Amino acid sequence: MNQFRSPSAAGYFYPGSKDKLNQQIELLFRDTSTNNTFGKISGLVAPHAGYIYSGKTAAFAYNTIRERNYNNVIIISPSHREYFEGSCVYNGDGYITPLGTLEVNKELADKLTVGSKTIFQGLKGHGREHGIEVHLPFLQFMFPEFKIIPVVMGDQSELNINELADKIAGILDDKTLVVASSDLSHFYPRYLANELDSIVAKRIGDYDYEGLLYDLEHKKCEACGGGPIVAMMKSLNLINNKNSLVLHRSDSGDTTGDINEVVGYLSAAIYN
Repeated sequence: MNQFRSPSAAGYFYPGSKDKLNQQIELLFRDTSTNNTFGKISGLVAPHAGYIYSGKTAAFAYNTIRERNYNNVIIISPSHREYFEGSCVYNGDGYITPLGTLEVNKELADKLTVGSKTIFQGLKGHGREHGIEVHLPFLQFMFPEFKIIPVVMGDQSELNINELADKIAGILDDKTLVVASSDLSHFYPRYLANELDSIVAKRIGDYDYEGLLYDLEHKKCEACGGGPIVAMMKSLNLINNKNSLVLHRSDSGDTTGDINEVVGYLSAAIYN
């Protein structure tokens, strides 16, 4: 019997109807056109809050790949609702969104997990996790056909990050994109959030994933998907991607007007 994950964030983080969702994404892309030119883009960092808060920042990332084509997209999300050790690759057949069903590439999922002590296939972290789901409509809006490898990172230990980076590097090719799903600091006054988030932005812009991991471990900055960002950057560095550009930064106060407690967002591209 086939197993498909139903959407849990539709109608909450983004519109629940196909027409309204397409309309919102189209508007977001229209507002985030960029003149930046890149070589081969192999990785993106994009936020995972509700579209009214972080959709514009996410669209800056996805706009860079609108004219490209990928056969597979690996999406790495932190686990917001469930703690577990290691990283869990979804063992079902696909994810459903209002824009349709996306099939899991089971061959690559098997290659990602075979022989690993920390990466496994299952359902842990995938139940009501929004950190993967919110990215799928952007991808579906752009690409008519591709497969996904959904990964939820339970613990963000250096061991788990390195294992995931090494295994991802082993399955990458020119038609595979890696997306690291992450927001930044949570619920600080804007001035302090900006200080913390600037550290993350600089590390990403400098392609210094080791420095980013150090800063995260020593509480110099915050990113709920810091582990996924480091794993993505390291995996691409292992196949000689050495360029990165921060595309956009924002915070929830841009939408709410409340700058006393904001959540930070960032998008970036990793390219040759």
